[in-house]
Amino acid sequence: MKRTALFTAAAIALASPAAAADKLTLILDWFINPDHGPIIVAEELGYFADAGLEVEVIAPADPSDPPKMVAAGKADLAVSYQPQLHLQIHEGLPLIRVGTLVATPLNCLLVKDDSPIKTLADLKGSKIGYSVAGVEEAILNAMLATHDLSIEDVELINVNWSLSPAVMSGQVDAVIGAFRNFELTQMDIEGVKGRCFFPEEEGLPSYDELIYVANAEDRDDAVIARFLAATELATQYIVNHPEESRKIFASTAKELGDELNTRAWADTLPRFALRPAALDAGRYVRFEAFLKEAGLIEKINPVSTIAVDVNAQ
Repeated sequence: MKRTALFTAAAIALASPAAAADKLTLILDWFINPDHGPIIVAEELGYFADAGLEVEVIAPADPSDPPKMVAAGKADLAVSYQPQLHLQIHEGLPLIRVGTLVATPLNCLLVKDDSPIKTLADLKGSKIGYSVAGVEEAILNAMLATHDLSIEDVELINVNWSLSPAVMSGQVDAVIGAFRNFELTQMDIEGVKGRCFFPEEEGLPSYDELIYVANAEDRDDAVIARFLAATELATQYIVNHPEESRKIFASTAKELGDELNTRAWADTLPRFALRPAALDAGRYVRFEAFLKEAGLIEKINPVSTIAVDVNAQ
């Protein structure tokens, strides 16, 4: 059964250091990268320990697994994506958003800077790579519609997770699903300039890119609230001390200090959710309506079945 309690960031100090820490398992959406900054900084600065938590952070072998593991009761939390959450709930997975990690879209449609594609209207007849079927196709279709095109006017190619290489090699003319804070920089380091078209500027409702999801039917809101309070403190530290926090993040693994991660850190910092527990219900209403209009869902779920503010339960 679900257990609830009111918990605020200020109450983090009330956790008793003498009490046994509550264990929490968090599955990331992918390998550790700057998107996960508040999680890593909260661990390294002892904010989880101060909140009476022992957090096990796991990078998945398959990025499609984390929400399924939470739904199956094999993990307490997973980092996932708002667009995918809507579809997974309609597919019957017992999931719910309990917090936000990155509060702005990161997804974009990526082309080479010297590409003849100057506007989305130029995509007609082009090859577009993708990695996640369903929602990325809906996002692409909505973007194309603003230029009187549809998904039928392009050729879709599944490039798995090899997004920027597919563009750089010429395998495709563009990719949907590239992260503007990562793939753009990755291409630049390789000597290839890239250019992004942003979904939220091309007809899509804005959304939370990265969220924390829990099991909708069996979760501990008191523990989750303490976890979110710790990441809120970490985010405050990151904003106040960007370079010091980057060094803390980079110290946890050699590869996290390379040029790609250093530049991605600066690009990601302004996108972290300053109030990770806070819920913008309107975003979930609008995105659910978008999916219904796109024909990807048959009915509209109420926000209460999609997302929750654990501090208000």
